[in-house]
Amino acid sequence: MTPKIMLIINPISGTGDKAGLAAMVTERLGARGYDVDVRYTTCSGDATRLAREAIDRKYVAVLAAGGDGTINETARALCDTDTALGIIPAGSGNGLARHIGIPIDPELSLDVIEQMHPEQVDYGTVNGSEFFCTMGVGFDAAVSHRFAAKRRRGLIMYVKSAIDEYKTFTPQRYTLSANGRIITRDAFIIAVANASQYGNNAYIAPEASIVDGLLDVTIIHAGNPLETARMGLDMMTGYLNKNMLIETFRTPSVVIYRSEGGPAHIDGEPVALGPILDIRCHRHALKVLTPVKQTTFKPVLTPIASFMQDLRIRIGNIFKPKIKSQLN
Repeated sequence: MTPKIMLIINPISGTGDKAGLAAMVTERLGARGYDVDVRYTTCSGDATRLAREAIDRKYVAVLAAGGDGTINETARALCDTDTALGIIPAGSGNGLARHIGIPIDPELSLDVIEQMHPEQVDYGTVNGSEFFCTMGVGFDAAVSHRFAAKRRRGLIMYVKSAIDEYKTFTPQRYTLSANGRIITRDAFIIAVANASQYGNNAYIAPEASIVDGLLDVTIIHAGNPLETARMGLDMMTGYLNKNMLIETFRTPSVVIYRSEGGPAHIDGEPVALGPILDIRCHRHALKVLTPVKQTTFKPVLTPIASFMQDLRIRIGNIFKPKIKSQLN
């Protein structure tokens, strides 16, 4: 029997054009003996529903073509199953793909998928809702809510949302219970990370691992504008855990208490959660197609290499349509 793979495409994620993606995936994986079932999302929840259908039909993998929100919707259905998740990055931030080392280009990401190298990785839950990259409260959650209201997507619009939110944001008091300790902090951000970054090479937990059974908790304290700017630079270079505004620890679970419910984010998607956040790591409970050869994170060097790869891909994408039109 021919092995089957489902391709789930979110046609409105990110900023790139997905025309021709289905044909490319079908052709390349078809040449390797797979039957590709192409589906498109039309509303929230579609990716989860479609992925469950793939599980019921015993598909070997589900490929999610979209941003971290699409990846989240797809992956939550695949947890604790034998069906593997494949990632075709097509969003604004692509945090999980970047952490794993999947190129931020659909054509190059297929090179990883074609290797069919499944790895059992961790995922997290907050009050029962799954996350695979990061979740958090505080400033980053407020920015996620502001960014979601924008018509345009992309890094520039996200930075604008962050600047606008910073002008009026006030840190809140949180109490955290983890590893047998209870601490109370007035925090600018509390991020709980399964993977190392938000996306766009912004490393909120540079040393995080998706296979260690632990979550990396990053507490960012409020600082003056200059200190906050330095903290932002350290986040982009991978030195955030050395910053004086930062407090970090690892734990298999943590409970966060706040005075009242309010904004939070799950894999960058804005949500409203209650005053008690029960957060847990689920070890090796999701099968993901990862590169056979993986690299170790190195501050500065890894972000620079990732930036240069992004630049080459973006320049290449500018000329691809021109080359095609010249050939036709």
